[in-house]
Amino acid sequence: MAKKKIGVLTGGGDAPGLNAVIHSLVRACHSMMDCELVGYKFGYRGLYNNDFMPLTRDTTSGILHRGGSILYNSNKDNLFNYDVVENGKTVKKDVSDVAIANMKKEGVDTLVVLGGDGTLTSARDFARKGINVVGVPKTIDNDLPSTDATYGFDTAVNIVTDNLGRLHTTAESHHRVLVVEVMGRSAGWICLHAGIAGSADVILIPEIPYTMDGIVKKIKERGAAGRPFSIVAVTEGAIEKDGSAVIGKVVADSPDSVRFGGVAAQIANKLEPLIDYEVRHCVLGHIQRGGDTSPADRILSARYGVKAAELIKNGEFGNMVCLRNGKMESIALEDVLGRGAMGETSAGGAKTVDPNGELVSVAKAMGISFAD
Repeated sequence: MAKKKIGVLTGGGDAPGLNAVIHSLVRACHSMMDCELVGYKFGYRGLYNNDFMPLTRDTTSGILHRGGSILYNSNKDNLFNYDVVENGKTVKKDVSDVAIANMKKEGVDTLVVLGGDGTLTSARDFARKGINVVGVPKTIDNDLPSTDATYGFDTAVNIVTDNLGRLHTTAESHHRVLVVEVMGRSAGWICLHAGIAGSADVILIPEIPYTMDGIVKKIKERGAAGRPFSIVAVTEGAIEKDGSAVIGKVVADSPDSVRFGGVAAQIANKLEPLIDYEVRHCVLGHIQRGGDTSPADRILSARYGVKAAELIKNGEFGNMVCLRNGKMESIALEDVLGRGAMGETSAGGAKTVDPNGELVSVAKAMGISFAD
């Protein structure tokens, strides 16, 4: 069998566990087959610019625990709709053939893509053009319907939980209400899990529209019970009843052009005149993505990396690794959520919290309010 040459890239936003997947993938590939691996820098941009580095046991040594990606990340480089300067003007063009030519030039016959919705949609489109592709899902939001869990989610929950605990002490000391904004976009998984684990008093998630009256009611109940402080945990994409999500800004050249942000500040400003406590807000932001990867995510990432190597060895291309019912499996990229190069929508939809699900019921039984 001819020696395989495998290219790897990490697209979209960074997530704890990316390095762990790379670490395990390199080792598993070398143990399973005669191969060489290279990593393209800054996602698809590196594929377009033919900018890569060798991925060996030495170059990937000591990265298992590290957050981020040694290959770096970019979420602005869709090669099927790429910014190219022509005659002094920037125009959108399909430059995917340039990337394919670069792969052929270097003898790369397989591409492993670590990413979320947009990144994996491009992976699918490369598969449609005959490239041997294996996808590995990634997002801290845990909102991909095609897999039970994504690496980075557990780490983010741990970070938010730790910070909620820290904020509890200062809130109690000053008898304040603290409104804490966490990531998740339109899915409330991080906020729900961390809110329960971190003893939040109010959890606001996009799937359950909130009311200011509902928040006020919970805070006043706590005050009457001798607890004159509260923690309100809110997902960045949370929606007030009969309202809409708060948009921080719009970034035209990003697949997620609408960026949420500011809901915690908005709630704090509305809330303070309605209660007898000082209200402060806190945005955890990219803290949730940084630092070391949790042990659970390292293990999950290792499983993803090894399964990806198995798919390559068996020639099962055009598939994405997924976790289902506790087992590592695969699913066709054609069935993964995303929008194709021609604009068509794939099957599926974002995996969101069930308002009537068990975890919401657990939180309510513990006395946590969703202000609905």
